[in-house]
Amino acid sequence: MFHLDTTVLPQGARRDLFVVDGRIGAQPVGDVVTIHTGGYAVPGLVDAHAHLALASPAGGEAPEYQRITASARAQLDAGVLLVREPGSPTRAARDLGPEQGLPRIQTAGRFVAGVGRYFPGLAREVTPDELPDAAVDEFLWSSHWAKVVGDFFDSEGRIVPVFPLEALKEAAARVHTAGGRIAMHCMMPETVEQAIEAGFDSVEHGTVMTADLVRAMAERNVTWVPTMSIAPVVREMLASDPHLEEEPVLSGLDVHPGMVRLAAELGVRVLAGTDAGMVAHGTIGTEVRLLAAAGLTSREALGAASWEARRYLGLPLIEDGAPADLVIYPDDPTHDLSVLAHPSLIMIDGRVILPHSPG
Repeated sequence: MFHLDTTVLPQGARRDLFVVDGRIGAQPVGDVVTIHTGGYAVPGLVDAHAHLALASPAGGEAPEYQRITASARAQLDAGVLLVREPGSPTRAARDLGPEQGLPRIQTAGRFVAGVGRYFPGLAREVTPDELPDAAVDEFLWSSHWAKVVGDFFDSEGRIVPVFPLEALKEAAARVHTAGGRIAMHCMMPETVEQAIEAGFDSVEHGTVMTADLVRAMAERNVTWVPTMSIAPVVREMLASDPHLEEEPVLSGLDVHPGMVRLAAELGVRVLAGTDAGMVAHGTIGTEVRLLAAAGLTSREALGAASWEARRYLGLPLIEDGAPADLVIYPDDPTHDLSVLAHPSLIMIDGRVILPHSPG
């Protein structure tokens, strides 16, 4: 049995934590080995938007399993103990987790996109009539989410909606009836409006956001994962192809931080997601700092990558009976986010990942 004496966030109280059979308890049972004293314990970090098969440290030519496990290990090394994967080229990540020494993973199965309306070979391409069935199928396979690519470049280089509103409404309603949640990739305001009107649970990216849409998300309790880390990648992509219509997106990127700040002020649930796959895996600290730079408090920004994300995704915090998923830092990260780069201890399911230790 492990013993940790540490200050537990978000409450901020010093506690004795006992880890027995992978779970947290308040009382010792049997022999106790104290493995850490001091510091600040954070419920395991969450990357709420990452694609494990893409941009893997294993390289793009590696076999699928090697790619996703290498990405997951990079996330784990950064203190990410839960990866939300809103769409993937494959279905391979569903059954991975602490049993393999990896983070917990909530996937949405494959991307669901329009025919010819996503990066070639990455998505399950469907017609509007096929969309509801496909979304339900991906949810039932994953047991967590479905993900729809709501807008993409057309033949003239414009980013425009892919599906009609009625098809999106039907997809959302049927996924909800089946007991799941549904996310939408949205860059342009027209598509964000569709996601809100159709009853989607989350907006992913929201690159060109408006104040009116932020207010509507607050009213409808729509979660936003703004993936701020990819802004330089998007700018570079637009600049590299003269056929793409770049001005609306570039203007949106300029005001994006202000929209994120407004969302937090209005009570929109903002979660930290890196869009790893477009950027490297294991960079959740960068996303948290970008949220803080946009105007969230350090506590809010950290919560977006920890306790708020875990609550939304149905996982417990550091509490009696919960799986022992936590990261300990030498100093209080709610006061200094730079300490996220220097964890003292990482534990998942009661297994010590850092520092390397038996058990």
